[in-house]
Amino acid sequence: MEPTPELSPHHAYPDHWEADVVLRDGGTARIRPITTEDAERLVSFYEQVSDESKYYRFFAPYPRLSDRDVHRFTHHDYVDRVGLAVTIGGEFIGTVRFDRINDQGRPASAPADEAEVAFLVQDAHQGRGVASALLEHIAAVARERGIRRFAAEVLPANNKMIKVFRDAGYTQQRSFEDGSVHLTLDLEPTEKSLAVQRGREQRAEARSVQRLLAPGSVAVIGTGRTPGGVGRTVLRNLLAAGFTGRTYAVNRAFDEGLATLDGVPAHRSLGEIDERVDLAVIAVPAHRVPEAVADCGEHGVQGLVVLSAGYAERGSAGRELQRELVRQARSYGMRIIGPNAFGIINTAESVRLNASLAPESPARGRIGLFTQSGAIGIALLSGLHRRGAGLSSFISAGNRADVSGNDFLQYSFEDQDTDVALLYLESLGNPRKFTRLARRTAAVKPVVVVKGARHSGTNPPGHAVPVSRIPDATVSALMRQAGVIRVDTVTEMVDAGLLLAGQPLPAGPRVAILGNSESLGLLTYDACLAEGLRPRPPRDLTTAASPQDFRDALAEALADGTCDAVIVTAIPWVGENGEAETGDGEVLAAALRGAAAGGPAKPVAVVHVEIGGLAEALAAASSTAAPRTRPTTLAGRPAAAPGAPTGAAPATATAPTGPGTEAPPETAGAAGITEPAGTREPTEPAGTAEPEAAGPPARPGRIPAYPAAERAVRAMAEAVKYAQWRRQAATPGKVPEFLDETTDEPGAAALIDTLLGPAPDPRGRPLTHDEARELLGRYGIPVRPTLPAPDPEAAVAAAARLGYPVALKTTAPHLRHRADLGGVRLDLTDEDALRRAYAEVTELLGKPAELLPVVQSMAPRGVDTVVRASIDAAAGAILSFGLAGAPSELLGDTAHRLVPATDRDAAELIRSIKAAPVLFGWRGSAPVDTPALEELLLRLSRLVDDHPEVVSVALEPVVVAPQGLTVLGATVRLAPPPPRGDLGPRRLPNY
Repeated sequence: MEPTPELSPHHAYPDHWEADVVLRDGGTARIRPITTEDAERLVSFYEQVSDESKYYRFFAPYPRLSDRDVHRFTHHDYVDRVGLAVTIGGEFIGTVRFDRINDQGRPASAPADEAEVAFLVQDAHQGRGVASALLEHIAAVARERGIRRFAAEVLPANNKMIKVFRDAGYTQQRSFEDGSVHLTLDLEPTEKSLAVQRGREQRAEARSVQRLLAPGSVAVIGTGRTPGGVGRTVLRNLLAAGFTGRTYAVNRAFDEGLATLDGVPAHRSLGEIDERVDLAVIAVPAHRVPEAVADCGEHGVQGLVVLSAGYAERGSAGRELQRELVRQARSYGMRIIGPNAFGIINTAESVRLNASLAPESPARGRIGLFTQSGAIGIALLSGLHRRGAGLSSFISAGNRADVSGNDFLQYSFEDQDTDVALLYLESLGNPRKFTRLARRTAAVKPVVVVKGARHSGTNPPGHAVPVSRIPDATVSALMRQAGVIRVDTVTEMVDAGLLLAGQPLPAGPRVAILGNSESLGLLTYDACLAEGLRPRPPRDLTTAASPQDFRDALAEALADGTCDAVIVTAIPWVGENGEAETGDGEVLAAALRGAAAGGPAKPVAVVHVEIGGLAEALAAASSTAAPRTRPTTLAGRPAAAPGAPTGAAPATATAPTGPGTEAPPETAGAAGITEPAGTREPTEPAGTAEPEAAGPPARPGRIPAYPAAERAVRAMAEAVKYAQWRRQAATPGKVPEFLDETTDEPGAAALIDTLLGPAPDPRGRPLTHDEARELLGRYGIPVRPTLPAPDPEAAVAAAARLGYPVALKTTAPHLRHRADLGGVRLDLTDEDALRRAYAEVTELLGKPAELLPVVQSMAPRGVDTVVRASIDAAAGAILSFGLAGAPSELLGDTAHRLVPATDRDAAELIRSIKAAPVLFGWRGSAPVDTPALEELLLRLSRLVDDHPEVVSVALEPVVVAPQGLTVLGATVRLAPPPPRGDLGPRRLPNY
């Protein structure tokens, strides 16, 4: 909303301060600047505040606001006087304002950098985190306006407000003066304030998803009067799943005399229902959705699942309808799954929610599933069901206009019923946040991701999110850095998920192979080598092996200290008449289960070929498997802290038969988050402690079965890589202290300011060679100088100045780094050689004015590499490394890490390219100075992290010798830094 224009340009309404936020209890609210049009809202708000809260605000009885007060609190210049309000349904529930003051505490203007701040929150909304959210946003506004400190006077009895300031994480001073507590907050973000902010964000967003997945009551809006149709289908599925809450059918077209439908109360509107409904499933045509949303908002519904189509997937007009849908829902404090969603499922025994179009609710299990595609969701549910696997929760978000994969990660991080999170994503609305959340979640439980639309360069229809321009290979590398298990297909996702949900993590890559088929064992051995595992020679038990032979061999392999995992291969027995005997699967399954249960905790997978009853028997094992009482450690031992709940329950569905099926996961006892929304007010945990880890079990549960060796091995390889990441993440890397001593951050900042100028071009500017050398030198990155050679005489003079031997290079853009075209001549030891090379180059390639030749002194021989850093607006700063020339340019052999990089990141970066052996003495060559290379990577990472104006750097080539390295070429580009939404106050994205 726009106020009346004022004289100063600073008085223009700052619409970028508007934000939707998730509060502590999972509801949403809007924060926006207060305007001159808010007088009536302010008066109404103040009338609903208790006398005690008014007293705490004004230090005296203050029953009503005077006209002068209303004018003062609604007229701001948005520079020295700023007011923000939190609104739900268009009405104020909380306010905050600051007034700039001088050293004497009197009103002032810039350059005064202190302001007095005061809050007021409606009593009915206290305890929801309103003041904490307001503090984050008003602090960001103050920093933008040059204010560095807040001062506040608080009565000693106002413990809630004192706690808001104390818990914010800012550096602060406190004193007691004249009967009040005087607080001063330094608004510069600190590591603690950022951790507090992200901890609150995590709990609030997890709670918002939990309210959707565990409602106390559900209304299906658009339930058809006759069987069939979307709404009636959802109602039928809710009832079939045995939802434990109350269910209502709502349709404005119902006859007035209709009291029930399918045995549940039927109503024409939510207003006819005697209680507040927690969740509404909307299944009406798109043009009727706004009316339904308004009805929900006015009657206190907490969340929506919008199945209706006709939004962003239909083009620009539908995209605007989708934005308006989100704005409308959030204005009432509601979150949305959808539109164009398939639905949600929660199998917890205390909930049993199937508010989806899936005709059969999956069995209860330990896998959480999020998908952006309804079709993929159907396929995944079907595939998991066929293989006997159960789910803890399922969200199919459709166009994911609001609730996204990031929200699901927040929920999965805390949910003690989820051991593995599977996500099918077609777009990443906030890649920086995704990698941050994925890293945090992956530290306690596996996260497996399939990314669709990898190579199209655009988002799928309906996904109105920013498009990242970074290649898919870079996205994959960044996911791996964050601990995400990135796979290519949904089949691979299910394969990996089943192994991780049912087996302990392997302690290493050593794999034992045993079975009754030499050929199948060899196929498994080859597959292990291809996946980078270290297989032992297959043990052939021969086709005469009995189930007891399998049990003994498996027990022996598990007990072997040189083995980290076991893959069992099995083919049908051949009888005396030459026919395959496939009926002993149950006996073999019992033997394998017995060996796994009695041996050390190591992962076991089975590859079988048409053994009747084997997969089914392995699937049936979950009902008798020992309950988990502790999460796993990386060595497969029980962790000290308790993890998943104890107890087991029988499976709720019978697994179908056929190859490839496997056991449904253990169904643990009480859910970690199962209380229906609205039954009690949540409390924010003290501190920012991590939740108790779930993750893969400490003891083997169900043994996954695969119809092909390659699939089993690929799943095992992913488990090995993830376990290795977990081990390394337990002791994170660090930035060496020497970087602080040998970098000139203030000098670099001053140089950047000078180079960009007072009015920088938004497109940025490239630096000259000398400018780039000076900037990089501030961070201890020397670049070997080059001297221009516009003619042979200048080339000779340059060589004399630099000293022989020298190199002659062309620097024209079309010839840069193209030695293969003859534009580079090396080891020119004297003037004659230089003159001959100059003549040959100009005769071959063109005039000197076109070639832009330069002379450079020779560097020690070594391996040519390329180091780059760039900033992607969506993903952030990225550090890249590869060998110069064909390996990186033609074969794409380049490794990537997010900035800031640690010493461990730098070491992994140079070792993760396929051509890495060249750096470590391949084929008898001398190993190069990789510590010097790691230091260079760390220095460049520090430069772009300290100065976001450095939007791209390319060091090429970097010649790494056995002792030291030389940077021969450098290109740097500066530009005004892109906004960093991940460092600002909490806010929901608006796409």
